[in-house]
Amino acid sequence: MKVPFLGKSPEPALGPTGEMTLLGHLTELRTRLIRSLIAVSIGVAIVFMLSDRIFGVLEGPYCDFQAKQNKSECSFLVLEPLEPFRVVLTLSGWGGLILALPVVLYQLGRFILPGLYPNERRALLPFLGASVVLLFGGMSVAFLLIPKALEVLLEFGPDSFDPQFTADKYLGFFVKMLFAFGVAAELPLVLIFLQKIGVVSNETLRKNRRVAAVAVVILGAIITPTGDPFILAAISVPMYFFYELAILIGRRMKAQKSPVGEEVGV
Repeated sequence: MKVPFLGKSPEPALGPTGEMTLLGHLTELRTRLIRSLIAVSIGVAIVFMLSDRIFGVLEGPYCDFQAKQNKSECSFLVLEPLEPFRVVLTLSGWGGLILALPVVLYQLGRFILPGLYPNERRALLPFLGASVVLLFGGMSVAFLLIPKALEVLLEFGPDSFDPQFTADKYLGFFVKMLFAFGVAAELPLVLIFLQKIGVVSNETLRKNRRVAAVAVVILGAIITPTGDPFILAAISVPMYFFYELAILIGRRMKAQKSPVGEEVGV
């Protein structure tokens, strides 16, 4: 008995015109979802086994802040019996998703881009690799900025405040910051992809530079609600640089396609 999601994908069901039928699309979607879920499950299991070590790394910025406050030890509040277990599950879930993200992105790409020409299909792997690099690059920047963000946020309020976090609240803040910076770093890849498939033209991006600059600052303020101009600049400036980079790459792609279009009379 063959298990479709462990081996090669089954041949899609084609209609009379040679196009994939609705049943074929659903079968393909099921296969891609099952493979993605298997990858996420494996990632969750790995992170669950290493949860103590991983959380020991994530709590570093909070412990550094506690040390600056002359606290003798770094500890989190526990308000209910299930909280430690819930924190481990949350950490395992997000960590597993991050580990499995290359597989999930690949399966998504294979599903939504079936009509590409052979040369465009070969370009899928570089896009996948670039998306992973940008995602983890953005997360790395967030990890470096989180200590500064904590310091700024916890300086608000009177001196009588004694910051004490629960582990789940701290982990939620940490994960949101990581994903916010990671997703923001994907901006150039999204814009390049939209130009490649013809949804957005390079001319449109060039004409809307001012709108993009304002949108980048607003998005940066939403992502980093600390009120600190240093952190806002740290996310906004690279995002706008990525916007300009997407325009430059899109222009080069258009220039490479133009001679081909002229030869065939397009």
